[in-house]
Amino acid sequence: MITKEKKDGMIQQSQSEKPFVKKNFIFMVISVVLIIIGFALMAGPGSSVENGFNPEIFSTRRIVVGPTIAFLGFLSMAFAIVYSPKKKD
Repeated sequence: MITKEKKDGMIQQSQSEKPFVKKNFIFMVISVVLIIIGFALMAGPGSSVENGFNPEIFSTRRIVVGPTIAFLGFLSMAFAIVYSPKKKD
């Protein structure tokens, strides 16, 4: 465990002690983008009584594709948090 104490009393951790590295943050950003895309695909106008029945609310995009992409985004977020790169000797 290599730590350095700075003049202001803060302790600086070495790169091997940090819980997340740059790859983790890249995976997290990709995951958030997937989640946003999934929710955007599920969005759309609703069905109201005034306008009559709107069959578009049961489209494949809104009930299959959107939730699947959002779910994959949540799974990839879990992977991004758990992922730890191999340490080089």
